[in-house]
Amino acid sequence: MTSRSFNPLRIVPGRDARPAEAQVPAPRHAPPASLPVLQPGRALADTFGRGIRYLRVSVTDRCNMRCVYCMPHGMDWLPRDEILSYEEILRLVRVFAGLGVSRVRVTGGEPLVRAGIPDLVRGLREIPGLDDLALSTNGLLLGEHAAELKRAGLRRVNVSIDSLDPKKFREITQGGDLRKVLAGIDAAIAAGLSPVKVNVVATRGVNDVEAAEFGRLTMDRPVVVRFIEIMPLGDSADYQDANFVSADEILERLAAVAPLTPCDDVVGSGPARYYRYEGARGAIGMITPMSHTFCEKCNRVRLTSIGHLRLCLFGDQEVDLRTPMRSGASDEELSRLILYGMTIKPESHHLVRGEPGCGLRALSQVGG
Repeated sequence: MTSRSFNPLRIVPGRDARPAEAQVPAPRHAPPASLPVLQPGRALADTFGRGIRYLRVSVTDRCNMRCVYCMPHGMDWLPRDEILSYEEILRLVRVFAGLGVSRVRVTGGEPLVRAGIPDLVRGLREIPGLDDLALSTNGLLLGEHAAELKRAGLRRVNVSIDSLDPKKFREITQGGDLRKVLAGIDAAIAAGLSPVKVNVVATRGVNDVEAAEFGRLTMDRPVVVRFIEIMPLGDSADYQDANFVSADEILERLAAVAPLTPCDDVVGSGPARYYRYEGARGAIGMITPMSHTFCEKCNRVRLTSIGHLRLCLFGDQEVDLRTPMRSGASDEELSRLILYGMTIKPESHHLVRGEPGCGLRALSQVGG
């Protein structure tokens, strides 16, 4: 390392106008006396032997929806100079790719509210070593961008839909237009983005009664509907506890429509368990962070929109990459900071129903 002085674990408040309680909590780990030595050709792995191949990259904390389980009122957006530029994102992803990361997902906030996303996708596509490039979106702007994103090199897309009832959808998202989201899904299918995954945060009394309707979407559409157990988050922890419904219960509702057969042919399957109705064009997935944890198979880390390497969605371990990068750190120095991050990646998220996850107020703070 050079003699420049910087703290790789420092959270930099800058000119963030958020109230203090809205800040991402500062990591609890002191900087190491020395960073790990870079060993070219050695695959990136944490101290529990889990290979890290998947990077989720948040490009903004902003969103054009305010889903009740995700983003509370009173959230102010970060100043633009706090957010990584596309050039900075591309540089960091190149460093990660050099360490063996092969899959990247662009997230937010809502990534499509940031101008020039197809240009970023095009840049990511040119990075050697990346063989899978995906994007998560709420779908409101997908219809306008699907074809261009495909031409730029995007492979697949995940779209959040928590109700197929227009009125209920508008209430959950606090203003979202279901017709635009469904049109965005159709545009993504037409553009050749595959598979198109539909994420449903399972919520009792809200969309658990729609499980069968969601399941039927997979009969004649080549979509993968994935039910995600609701997770405790900041100000919404009580709401989430009261409305929790397990994936096992959702699976029972789906099986009442027709027999389900387990399948393992879904691209980018991650932690989900997948099933299919006989003759269906699509599939159904279950993501169970609360009832059946999958941390032992975790293969991912997150790059937040302010340039922090977050080691667990609901952990508090972060390494600040933006400050050293903007201070002139070399790619090797950044690589060593990433390697250090592997040493503090936790074994499990330790989520508990009814208790907020490590102080987060909104998933948009860290990229979901």
